[in-house]
Amino acid sequence: MSRNAHPFARHMSMMLASTALLVGYSQMTATAAEPTAAAKPAPAAPAGENPMLAPWTGPFEGVPPWDKMDPELFPDAFTKAMAETKAQVQAVIDNPAAPTFENTHVPMMLAGDTADRLFALWGVQSSNKSNDRVEAIDAEWSPKISTFYTELFLEPKLFARYKAVYDKRNNSGLNAQQIRIVERSYDEMVRDGANLSPENKAKLVAMNAKLEGLFSSFSSKLLGDEKLYTFVTDKAELAGLEPSFVASLASAADANGKPGQWAIKNTRSSAQPVLQGATNRSLREKVYKAFIARGDNGDANDTNQTIAEILKLRQQRAELLGFATHANYRMADTMAKTPENAMGLMMKVWPAAVARVKEEVADMQAIADAEAKAGKGPKLTIEPWDYRFYSEKVRKAKYDLDESEVKPYLQLDKLTQAMFWSAGQLYDLGFRENTGTVPVFDPKVKTFEVYNLKTNENVGLIYLDNFARDGKRSGAWMTTYRSQQTLGGERNVLASNNNNFTEGAKGEPTLISLDDATTLFHEFGHGIHYLLQHINYPALAGVPRDFVEFPSQVNENWFMTPEVLSKYATHYKTGEPMPQALVDKILASNKFNQGFETVEYLSSAIVDMKIHDRKVPVTDVDKFERETLAEMGMPKEIVMRHRLPQFGHLFSSDAYSAGYYSYLWSETMDADTWAAFTEAGGPWDRTVADKFRTILLMTGNETDRAEAYRAFRGRDPDVKALLKKRGFPTE
Repeated sequence: MSRNAHPFARHMSMMLASTALLVGYSQMTATAAEPTAAAKPAPAAPAGENPMLAPWTGPFEGVPPWDKMDPELFPDAFTKAMAETKAQVQAVIDNPAAPTFENTHVPMMLAGDTADRLFALWGVQSSNKSNDRVEAIDAEWSPKISTFYTELFLEPKLFARYKAVYDKRNNSGLNAQQIRIVERSYDEMVRDGANLSPENKAKLVAMNAKLEGLFSSFSSKLLGDEKLYTFVTDKAELAGLEPSFVASLASAADANGKPGQWAIKNTRSSAQPVLQGATNRSLREKVYKAFIARGDNGDANDTNQTIAEILKLRQQRAELLGFATHANYRMADTMAKTPENAMGLMMKVWPAAVARVKEEVADMQAIADAEAKAGKGPKLTIEPWDYRFYSEKVRKAKYDLDESEVKPYLQLDKLTQAMFWSAGQLYDLGFRENTGTVPVFDPKVKTFEVYNLKTNENVGLIYLDNFARDGKRSGAWMTTYRSQQTLGGERNVLASNNNNFTEGAKGEPTLISLDDATTLFHEFGHGIHYLLQHINYPALAGVPRDFVEFPSQVNENWFMTPEVLSKYATHYKTGEPMPQALVDKILASNKFNQGFETVEYLSSAIVDMKIHDRKVPVTDVDKFERETLAEMGMPKEIVMRHRLPQFGHLFSSDAYSAGYYSYLWSETMDADTWAAFTEAGGPWDRTVADKFRTILLMTGNETDRAEAYRAFRGRDPDVKALLKKRGFPTE
């Protein structure tokens, strides 16, 4: 998942560089012999200035002052950054010269550096280092900031300048990129209300402000439930779990003042290993029910009413802006274009996925029945808390593969080296660890300088925040603290990958699952995209939502290549590489459990689209979820990957609302792209890699992304490649 540093980026992404977090690569002019040196040191901050507003200093063109970050500094900083941004925009509005691209679009794209830095810091404070005070500040300031930016970009005189440039775009000497910026900027301003009456603009401002408050409330409530633990007092209940994981649970309990116990946090990274490995069925059930009930317990952290209010306001806003539904509004600037197109793709895959689940459940039930008959287990019917556990038994029976055999070879540090090595082989990106030389926001964050292997020129810096902790939101995401552009002077990239892995016990390496390893490569794929991106105008940086997951999903494929496994999948005790026989078993089972994986995700995507592609907003969220899943034929043995009460993609911001389908849309391109490598002779083919880099990764949104894909592949992506990859029938 790729994420902007602050929730107001969509209002500004076409106009202010301060929101362009979906950007990337820079071939820096820093001295080749000294990639760690600052290419353009930022000026020192005046004495007494709020450090959250100060230009960043130090190496790499300046780095964030994480060591000075303090929640109490942000309210003052918000006020001053908005005042500065207002003055910069007002200067454009007040320019007496006739509007042109150079005196309107260019200064608008260069505006907002202080806000850019500030919201990068706040993004970390609220997502990686939150607490009660941070949540209170977010609740207070999110509506205020939303109001400010909404009003700013609804200013009639600003829109008049954009319209004047738009009207003359084809006879004023603009090049193709400039015309694209002019057209996209104008279209977005119209789509977001620039042509509304003053009365309706006021309504829009109020709606956006209220929505931001609701997003903040939803996030706070969900985080509240994810801070909870299931405590185990008898180690025997943990039978079946790996010793290293059990040790990490003991460390978590100790950190929570319960020495001698074991603490299972209410997050996916802690719950999933229990559901997969614990032989104690009652423990699996307890952990499962706590996990799927996040935000849905009828208490102070219940999110259902918050969601209902969000849905109501979203539909009102869509209608105010001239769209039939929120889904139509959100999809106007995507590759899919309409809800019907997105649903069309999803429904091509759904029936095959459900059919495969029935086969998977039958296999699991047969094993459970055989065990009961032999007196080796209770008589049971497969329930959702049994699925992962019994699927591992099926995997063992069908492929002689047990994930507990695999995990000792998957060391987080080694796989981090693997993903860096792969990026070097494919894209000439090099990485040198420099942890301790620049400030970080948590002692366990690691940093790496990024450089061009051929020229030694600096590309930027990447931060890795890998471990779960209280105050950090769940899931995995990538963001940038500073993004590349050449307008106004070349900028390098400060990128960040964030995961929620369970750290190994003290003195032990962190071992991760196959699923976690895939996540590691996925999020780094986002990082590669933005490290490689090389654009001039920041207004052409952000890609459509249903393209943004494409580079990250492609990058997952390199994890299981023989070259990566032989070099980096080594046993944490013996140092021996993963045996080829084990590799062969993993590869043989790579289509295993695809029914579960697909239905778990796709049910969430379909429900997302159905709840947003309707004119009458849902008021009873739980009822809608139940009834919709029943209509779809959702297998009872599976729960949505993200139930609505905890669906942060949808309700912590607008970002992925009516957009969760984008993972499948992107995966269609991913599967077809991987086929291009296969057809060319292998995953390391530099001809295909160079084409992928130069046509799709470096170019941002300089051209229509569907056209760019056709330039890369010679045609549109073929959904058959996706079906084949998942082992589903292609006819």
